[in-house]
Amino acid sequence: MTNCLRGRTAVAGVGLTQFGDLPGRSAIENCAEAVFHALADAGIHKNEVDALFTSNFPDTFAALHLAEYLGLQPNVLDDSNIGGAVYVAQLQHAAAAIHAGLCQVAVIAMGSNTRSKLKQQGIIDGPREAFPYEDEYHPKAPVNAYALAAARHMHEFGTTRRHLAEVAVAARRWAQLNPRAMRREPLSIEQVLAAPMVCDPLSALDCCLIADAGAAVVLVSAERARDLKQKPVYLLGVGVATTHAGIHQMPDLTVTAAVQSGARAYAMAGVAAKDVDVVCLYDAFTINTLLFLEDLGFCGKGEAGDFVSAGNIAPGGGLPVNTNGGGLSCVHPGMYGLMLIVEAVEQLRGSAGERQVASAEIALCNGNGGHLSSQATAIFATAAAL
Repeated sequence: MTNCLRGRTAVAGVGLTQFGDLPGRSAIENCAEAVFHALADAGIHKNEVDALFTSNFPDTFAALHLAEYLGLQPNVLDDSNIGGAVYVAQLQHAAAAIHAGLCQVAVIAMGSNTRSKLKQQGIIDGPREAFPYEDEYHPKAPVNAYALAAARHMHEFGTTRRHLAEVAVAARRWAQLNPRAMRREPLSIEQVLAAPMVCDPLSALDCCLIADAGAAVVLVSAERARDLKQKPVYLLGVGVATTHAGIHQMPDLTVTAAVQSGARAYAMAGVAAKDVDVVCLYDAFTINTLLFLEDLGFCGKGEAGDFVSAGNIAPGGGLPVNTNGGGLSCVHPGMYGLMLIVEAVEQLRGSAGERQVASAEIALCNGNGGHLSSQATAIFATAAAL
């Protein structure tokens, strides 16, 4: 049954490191700190963790190395990699494992020192992929793929660079309410439009940040979560989908697999887009937000440009989107999906401070990986919305 996991598990703890420049620290150190904070938040001892989920680009054996570093010998290990969507997808794996009785306490964790490594070594960690039809032309991956999608959306629907800039400005306005965010200075449409072009039509301010960071969440059964120290945030639904790997194989540059992942998550959760109070979208580039708003049913195809220009996704708008500031203004450590989950949980707990969305009961996260290649959608709820 599609709804067999609905409400059976809950997030009991979340943890974050500081964001930005964390010099002298390895990726696994940042990951371990986030795990420490998440377990403390949940009130669960490290030795109770019997399932470990993680992933990153440079480490093929990420789960083994993290388990060793934490001194754990878990029953369930998973370091699969489908790009930035992986941590949202791992919610599906963790919830299924708990429901099947394979484990009781699952930790999903990530750590990155991408920014420090870039400064010290001049390299950015990335997936080792080969696209023979593209590589011959030495594209500026992955931004070239997202620029293609943006250009096609402009061609088909009359979307403009100003529409894209509205996404960046809305994210910055949310970041100004988040003391943890990396970029909090004011940002205007004109500044986004005037920023150096990276890959037409995307400027530097249409592109995500580069950060050192760590994040972790603790998932347990719904029954156990009710006895722990934090207000449980229940996983209502989760769906995963893909349509391609290389951008040259994407069936339609204006339609992502979030159509399918979202439909699966909505079906499991028993809710629709109109029921969602908070939306957390993987905004590695401004075009992502437009595509996912359309594909997840928050507006019609081709309508997202006008939707964001009407102020809907900014503070005070009708649909709070990327309330932490997103990958564009809060943090982006190379793989951003776990931060989506943490922000959804904080909003549903009512612990988001100045950026808190009033009466938030249902939150949606959509992770994205590769060249718009993988999509994973998760829907969370408070006890009131179960």
